[in-house]
Order: sequence, then C-alpha cells, then structure tokens
Amino acid sequence: MTTAASSFTGQVAAAASEPDLDHPTGKTPGGVGRGSARYRRLTPYLFLLIPVGLLLLLTYTPVVNMFWYSVTDWDGLDKTKNFIGAENYVEVFTDPENLRVFYVSLFYVVGSFVQMALALYFATILSAKIRFKNMWKGILFFPYLINGVAIGLIFLNFLKPGGGLDTVLMNTGLESLIHQWTGDPDIANYSLAAVSVWRYTGLTFVMFLGAIQSINSEIYEAAALDGANRWDEFWHIILPSIRPIVGLAFILGISGSLSVFEIPFVMTNGANGTETFVIRTVWMAFERNMVGLASAMAVVLLIFVLLVTWLQRRLVPEEEVDLT
Repeated sequence: MTTAASSFTGQVAAAASEPDLDHPTGKTPGGVGRGSARYRRLTPYLFLLIPVGLLLLLTYTPVVNMFWYSVTDWDGLDKTKNFIGAENYVEVFTDPENLRVFYVSLFYVVGSFVQMALALYFATILSAKIRFKNMWKGILFFPYLINGVAIGLIFLNFLKPGGGLDTVLMNTGLESLIHQWTGDPDIANYSLAAVSVWRYTGLTFVMFLGAIQSINSEIYEAAALDGANRWDEFWHIILPSIRPIVGLAFILGISGSLSVFEIPFVMTNGANGTETFVIRTVWMAFERNMVGLASAMAVVLLIFVLLVTWLQRRLVPEEEVDLT
C-alpha cells in the first residue's frame, strides 16, 4: 500500500509540473479571471472614449471659443482678435434694437404656455378610452414631423393677402377680420407665435401622454371608489404624477421661445417688428461681420436658458411621489 501511495503521489506531482493545455501561458484560471475582470471594468470607458471625445471637440470647445470671441472685436475674418472686455455685453443691453428682440420673445413665451395648456388638455382627453383615439394622436403629432422651413412656406402662403385664411374668412362672411397677418407689426408676432404653437404642440402632447399612461390604473380605480370625478383625477392624480414632465416641458418651452429662428426667418426674415434674438444674432455675425458682439449675444442666450432652468428647479423642486 505504501508503494501504491508513493506511485500516486508521483503521478500527481508530474501532472502538476506539466503545462496546462487549456492555459498555455501557464496562468492559473484565477489569474485569467482577474485579468478578464479588469478588462471588463475598462470596457465601458473604451466605448465612451469616442463619443465623449466628439462631444468635447464639437460642443464644448466651440462654447469655450464663443466665450473668448465675446470679449473681442473679432469680425470673423481678421487673424487678430483685440480684447475689449465687457463692451459687447454692455452693447447687448443698451442698444435699443437689441433690447427690442427681448420684447418679441415675450410673444413666444406666452405661446409656449398656451402650447403646454393645449397639449395637457389633449393628452388628458386622449388618455381615456374614446373612439378614433389613434387617429387624433396622429393628427396632433403630425405637424412636429414637418420640417420647419416647409411649415414657414406653407403658412407664408396661407397667411398672405388673398391666401387661404383670407379666402376662408371671405366665404364665411367675416371680411372684417381680414388683416395683413404678417405685414402688420401690431399682429405679425401673434401670427408667427400661433404658427409655432401649432408646430410644437404635438411634441409636448406626446411627452404628457406618455407620462399619463405610465400611471398605475389601480390608482384610478381606487379614486373612483372614493367618488372622484374626472377633474379630481386630473388635479390630484394626473398633475402630481407628471410634475417632472411638466417641469421639463416648461424648460423646453422657455428655451425654445428665446431661440426661435426658422419660422420667423422664413416668413418675414425679421421684418415688420418680428426679428427674434437668434435672427439678430445671425444678422450681426454674417451681415455686419460683428462676430464678437454676436458671440456675446449667444452667451447671453445661454445664460438665460441656464437661469430659467435653475429658477424652475428652485421654485418647483422635484418630489418623489409614491403612487404604488
């Protein structure tokens, strides 16, 4: 038995000294596992390397350059950029023509609130079981799918003198309501803001509808047992549940109101008192070759958007609502 035990011990020692065919490098399975775990930890960062690099190159680097241009008198062509400090920012807030574009933005700010109200109304109605629900959803969302330039051209012909709207008013005996919809400075901004509301209501509607449909149906059943009507459901269930989405829509609406460009540019090119902040910024940069001043205006717009976002977070903080 001693001889057999010695023989077995010798075979085990020989097997241990031979290289492992499954691991030719001689590493133990534990060592390979540690290397694989290290590689798995690095894999997400390797995948993030290219998109983060592109984000830094194409987004943050131009923003840093914009801040630098805003304190210079660069015209966009000269190789030299003279530092002038805050002169461009002073001109943004002292030139009457620059201040007027802030007034124009108020029309779109009010329009964004109208847009949110309409979107919330339709989302609440279409979240219930009604006939042709999918058809109405498509009708409301379809305008957002159309290119902004195409929308501008469509409504340019619809609102022009003798166009579609004037024809409808004449055929219905409402000739007294006919105006120069885009030519009269007193109502041109109302017309353009209404077009923007028509275009973007569908996007806000889809956001609200998705949030409302994510609410647990058992909550509605419990509310019905307590005698809640549709208004009670909206005020005490729907609105608190979609509060984060309402805050997001508010931020998007205000930032979009300050950066309106396509529709007024195509329909009026900023004429008749319809020049927006972005249209004037582009005009400063490419028509008057005042890239430094245009960069300062872009920085002001960015600060306004960040300020609105901060105020929204402070005044309407997000709260976790447990509806389970």
